[in-house]
Amino acid sequence: MAYDEELAERIREIVYPRPDLDEKRMFGGLAFLIGGHLAVAVSGKGGLMVRVDPAEGDALVDGATVTPMVMAGREMRGWVRIGAATVDDDAVLRTWVERGVRYARTLPPKKPKKKSPRSVERGGSAPT
Repeated sequence: MAYDEELAERIREIVYPRPDLDEKRMFGGLAFLIGGHLAVAVSGKGGLMVRVDPAEGDALVDGATVTPMVMAGREMRGWVRIGAATVDDDAVLRTWVERGVRYARTLPPKKPKKKSPRSVERGGSAPT
């Protein structure tokens, strides 16, 4: 399943412009990174993935609209999944996106990865 382009555009309206913002396709969806850290992502399975303070994650889960993020059968601490119907509401979407961005901004900026010599020789970019 492809990610929801309309949801991605709604997120762009919330997060742009930011000098430390980057978009990257990953996990079958579209991720929005702040300072190199994934803050929120439009999920290829529908809805939104949000990075949260791991100490707050369990308290945010309600089991219906907000669930733990599970990847490869493993619950990912510090991540929650927000159902697609929940983020139909612009105010709710803004709240979750801003929460993810706010937490990502507390993390030290990542340094850009160097291109591997092999990749540069072939004229491509380094794998991400």
